[in-house]
This record gives sequence, structure tokens and C-alpha cells, in this order.
Amino acid sequence: MTSPKEDRMHFFQRLQEASDRNKSLLCVGLDPEPKRLPDWCLDFADPVLAYNRHIIDLTSDLVCAYKPNAAFYEALGGHGWSTLYDTIRYAHEAGVPVILDAKRGDIGSSAANYACGAFERMGAHAITVNPYMGWDAVEPFVRYAERGVFVLCLTSNAGAQDFQMLDGNGRPLYERVAEQCAGWNERGNVGLVAGATYPDELCCIRRLAPDQWILLPGAGAQGANLDIALENSLASDGSKVVVNASRSIYYADDPREAAMLLREQVEAARERKRAATARDRRQTPRAIADPNKVDLALALHDLQAIQFGNFTLQSGVQSPIYVDLRLLVSNPQGLCLAASQYGKILDDLIFDRLAAIPYAGLPLGTAVAMQTRTPLIYPRKEAKEYGTGRTVEGWYHPGETVVVLDDLISSGGSKVTAIKPLVAAGLKVQDVVVLIDRESGGREEMAAQGIAVHSVFKLRDLLDILVQHQRITAEQRMAVDSFLKEQAA
Repeated sequence: MTSPKEDRMHFFQRLQEASDRNKSLLCVGLDPEPKRLPDWCLDFADPVLAYNRHIIDLTSDLVCAYKPNAAFYEALGGHGWSTLYDTIRYAHEAGVPVILDAKRGDIGSSAANYACGAFERMGAHAITVNPYMGWDAVEPFVRYAERGVFVLCLTSNAGAQDFQMLDGNGRPLYERVAEQCAGWNERGNVGLVAGATYPDELCCIRRLAPDQWILLPGAGAQGANLDIALENSLASDGSKVVVNASRSIYYADDPREAAMLLREQVEAARERKRAATARDRRQTPRAIADPNKVDLALALHDLQAIQFGNFTLQSGVQSPIYVDLRLLVSNPQGLCLAASQYGKILDDLIFDRLAAIPYAGLPLGTAVAMQTRTPLIYPRKEAKEYGTGRTVEGWYHPGETVVVLDDLISSGGSKVTAIKPLVAAGLKVQDVVVLIDRESGGREEMAAQGIAVHSVFKLRDLLDILVQHQRITAEQRMAVDSFLKEQAA
């Protein structure tokens, strides 16, 4: 059916090649109902196969994939499997990848046989699967590294709301699925099924799975607003979406014309997406090219101190990014780089001592104090209930000026709380220095208290460095930017 070399080709590579060759993200569903086929098909021994070949002949230069739904072939009886096999083989000969829409999902041993049947016996390049039974029901398919696996995330039918949008520990279940599938994608062969009929939810799915392909049903007979769905689901370069249309093309009076019109609509949406991405990049300020600062940014990423997903912040806000600078204690080189950057900021400030905020700020403050040879104190989170009952640890004199050090600033509320015992002890606080300003209003909140905030990085600048050095994607950077704009609104 295919050569050994072709069999070893990764499905998404095969898909991208077909997309580039035909300038298309269109996938045609091959879902035959014998009663709806034209009369001329009856002259053939296998009318369904004859019509499938007709559709493939008309559209093979307009699509990136075909998607036969297994149910329509099973309904034909025993010969239906032969029809499906021959249809897949004919698509292979036309050079177009095939996604078998089977929505399999069963215990491991059954799943292994389903995978063998779809990939080894039928020759499908990819398959749709149901994640309801968990990883052990999906893994047998993912094990075929050269094949694609599209996991149902948020399907296009109205009944998707019955379960897929239910609360899953504080978030809709479909978000949990999208996030989980990002973790299942270690072989780079896992995509998602997300319906064009839910365009708003597609924003969240793309944010949670910025690098994965999305199979997008609902664009044809189901009447979704395709332009909005594509705007929200396309990657920044206008790729990583497969737009499926079945009945609207398969049963059209002129299937080729219907396919051409839909492909043109998709291509127009892709051009708009690319133009918007280019515009956003022109408007994004370039990160400062301080090599030590760049090294620190890359160290933070490689240490996994910068994580993407869906996280609940201390404020209760859901964020697409989480920054955990406590991990710096496990990277002496990164900690030294950070301390050096703090020191550059401190060179321009006037103060007597440093005050580090526990917990994440304390190891940073210690490293800065050692590099700058500056005395360090720190406010306790709670007063000691024994001994001296101190609220501020270390030696100081009332009336001295201290610079407060911490790892990052978000809304600024925790800084206000931490500074109170310092002020109560008679110390003056005029400046706060952090490694990262999350750009969530903290700088403005502290300014209202008469305190200036200085940061090594603003969050957007840090992400710019990571994009420029290909540690993260432009889509991840844009998702954070959208989040920050929403928070500021």
C-alpha cells in the first residue's frame, strides 16, 4: 500500500507536506449513504467505492487529508470493510493522508487491537480516539509513533455540553483533556478534535495546546462560523488546523466547486492570521540584548521555572503561565546570574540594608547580599511566639532605609503585607526590586503607596527573549499577552 520509507514518515509531516503542496487545510469526509448516491454509481459492482474514487479524483489537489467515518462502512455489512480498505488505498495512490474517524476508546488489550486494525490492516495514517477511559486506552495508538492520534476534546455536536463542559475540579472537562493531551504528545503524534461550533472555547484549547494540530469539524452542514473558529484556532503562522467538511462537499451538486470555495475561505482566514501575527511582532519591543540577561532568561526556562498551561494564582485568577522562581535554589549558576542582575539595579539606589521577603525572595536576597557585600534582614511571616518575639530578623537601626527584594510581583498585595512589619520596626521603604514583574498591576499598586518597583524583567520582555531563542512559541507568548490585556481591561 505504501513504501517502507513512506510508512516511516511521521503523520504530521505527511499532513504538512500535503497542505503545502495543495495550499490547503481542507479535509473532506468520506461518509457514504448508499441511498443518497447518484444513479450512475449503480453501474459499478461497488457503488460506494466508485463514488469515493470520484470524490478523490475531483478534490485530491484541493485537500490536505481525507476522513472516512468507519461507522458508514460498518453499516454496509461485511463488504463495507473492503470498501473502506480500497478507499484508503485509493487516497494513498492520490498522495493524500487518511484520518480514520473511528473514535475508538477501550481497555488496553482492546485498544491495541483497534490500533492494529486501523494502522496495520486498514493502512490509515491517523485515527480519532475517545479519551474517556484514560491513558491506557489511548497509549496503544500513540505507540505507533509514525501515525497520528486525534483525541476528542470538544466535539462539534450539541450534546458536547452534556459532559465535556462539566466542571472538572474548577475547570471545564474539555480544558483538562486539552492539557492532558499536551502531556501525552511526547512522540509529537497527538492532536485534538475541537468543533468549529464552539469558537470561543477554541481560544482556550489553542492556548493550552499551542503546538498541536486541531481537527476542526462542524464547518460545513453543521453551520459553524468558520472565520471566527479559524481566527481562534489557527497557529500564528496559519497552520496546525485541519478543517473537515463532509456532507457539504460529498453530496454537493459540484463537489469540486464546493471544495474550492471552502478552501478559498480557509486560505483567506490563514492570510489574516499571518498578517495579524506579523503586525503583533512589529509592535512587540525587542528584548534587551544583554548577554547575561539572556543567559538568565534561558536558564529560567531550562530550569522549568517558566511553565505554560492553566494555573490558579494566589489571587484566584486563572493564568496561562506560572513562574516558580523557588527552583533557582537548585541552580547555583542561575542564582548567581540573577544576583548579578539585582546588583545592577541596586547600583542606582540609595539604601542602608536589604530586606528579603520569605520564602522565594530569601535565597535570592542572600545571594544578592553576598555578591554586593550588603547587610540583609528579613520580615517574618508571623511573629515569634517564643524568645524575643521578633517580627524582623537580623540587625538594623530604626530610621534606616531598606530595599525590599523578592522574586516577582503580580498585583502587589503580598508586598504591601510584607512591608508592614518593616515600617512598624521604624525602617523606611522606598524601593522594591524583583526578578520578574508579571505586569499585573503590582507596579501601579506600589506606586500608590509611594514605593518604586524595579524589575530585572518585565514578563513580556522575558518571553520575547524566549521566543527569539526558540525556547517557546510565538503562540505561547501571544496567549500570555492576551491574558495580560484581559486582566488590565
